[in-house]
Amino acid sequence: MRGTNRSSVTEFVLLGLTSDPQLQIILFVLFLFIYNITLMGNGAIIVIIRLSPRLHTPMYFFLSHLSFVDLCYSSTITPKMLINFLSERKTISFIGCGVQLYFYSALGAVECLMLVVMAYDRYVAICNPLLYPIVMSKRLCNQMVGSAYMGGLLHSLIHTSCTFRLSFCSSNVINHFVCDYPPLLMLSCTDTSVNELMLFVIAGFFMTSTVLAILISYTYIISTILRIRSGEGRQKAFSTCASHFICIVLFFGTVFFMYLRPNSKYKDEQDKVITVFYTVVIPMLNPLIYSLRNKEVKQAMKKVFSS
Repeated sequence: MRGTNRSSVTEFVLLGLTSDPQLQIILFVLFLFIYNITLMGNGAIIVIIRLSPRLHTPMYFFLSHLSFVDLCYSSTITPKMLINFLSERKTISFIGCGVQLYFYSALGAVECLMLVVMAYDRYVAICNPLLYPIVMSKRLCNQMVGSAYMGGLLHSLIHTSCTFRLSFCSSNVINHFVCDYPPLLMLSCTDTSVNELMLFVIAGFFMTSTVLAILISYTYIISTILRIRSGEGRQKAFSTCASHFICIVLFFGTVFFMYLRPNSKYKDEQDKVITVFYTVVIPMLNPLIYSLRNKEVKQAMKKVFSS
């Protein structure tokens, strides 16, 4: 980070979702409730999988990591947003903004890669069930999860370091509730065309490759399921993929809409709502989707809480 950055801007002001004091109180209560559900839901998934021997399989190993990522993802954004709802000065330090942006971006990328890993797991389970225990070994599962974390951290490091090498010398007011790339690029008093191109190309390649990997996996999965003669067998196979597919549609749909657009097409209020959805709402929905649609998780949950 250049010295000019620190001497010209030492903190940023986050305008948040609204300036209406009464609405801020309502939103504080709403998002506090959502955050508590997120913590309890994802925490419960992690604990239940840890305590239930029958859930010690690759599928639930990956699910526990997805819940961990969702828990951390929401915790990167929501606590600061809740504090700002009740604060007169809605500020975040220059370093704090960089740290928030890094982990916010990194955890989002990790979630993308984790969904890819889970798609591959479902592909092996349905298309090669006899080889599943051999292919999805503990070593491979650990390597895939480790690669997802490393890939997300590296992806975020590139974008965050490039963003905070820019000079911010005009305004420090971010029309958002979180430090994010598009509003930060708008505040820079230096040319951001290279950053915008990098964000579009690298993020576009990252998102496109992950979605392509998922589409290929599900093409084989659906093709295999349709060849199953038993209706009950097809239903059981579809049910094992349904929760994962819903999470994919929710997450990738909003992220694609948010980032793969030219900078000129960003609309502040619209993008705030989209960001709320994939950073606050989706981490709350994921454990609900998996627990409500999965018989094994529900049975394990009853067993853990009744003992």
